[in-house]
Amino acid sequence: MLARTDGQKPDQYVIDAAMMQRCIRLSAQAIRDGEFPFAAMVCIGDEVLAEATNEVAKSSDVTQHAELLAISRAQKALGRKELTDCTLYSNVEPCVMCSFPARETSIGRVIFAISSPKMGGFSRWAVLRDAGLSQAMPEAFGPPPEIIRGLLRREAEKVWWSWNPLIWSVIKYRGCFGGEEDVDVCEHLQAMPAPSGLIQRLLRLRRIHRKTA
Repeated sequence: MLARTDGQKPDQYVIDAAMMQRCIRLSAQAIRDGEFPFAAMVCIGDEVLAEATNEVAKSSDVTQHAELLAISRAQKALGRKELTDCTLYSNVEPCVMCSFPARETSIGRVIFAISSPKMGGFSRWAVLRDAGLSQAMPEAFGPPPEIIRGLLRREAEKVWWSWNPLIWSVIKYRGCFGGEEDVDVCEHLQAMPAPSGLIQRLLRLRRIHRKTA
């Protein structure tokens, strides 16, 4: 757990930077395990509930993405589906396959370092920011979470470059991952409010009843 010498809790940026640094180190571990350098963590504040790397090569299963594994393990750790008070950290922007489950858990925040302009669930397909999902199916999808993209991007890209400089150069050239070399911007989008219709209010009351029962 992070601590400050003045006895106060660390501010959110300090927590986010520390968690992302840990996630980036985890992506380097994935290389040593024979996987692509993908990693993800689910946290509440500075408490790590779950962390994972891709296990696609290990399991011969393309669904074993780091984000899906981290989300699943966090739900088991908490004993509940909803991750409203949690943050998903990923060294690379979650793909569409991973973004839908993140929305289904009503996760509160999603933070990633490297953008994925061709496959990302935010940059390309906007699943993470689609308010229509929670408006049309509030019983399944939570409201769009807070998004921070580009946090420690250069540090995260160094791991990919160290894994294979040639392949990383091709990935960058094709525009699959990463941003412009001369741009290092961290973009912050606030969470969108939950829909406030009758169905949504009834669902919230149902969730509160489940927690207190």
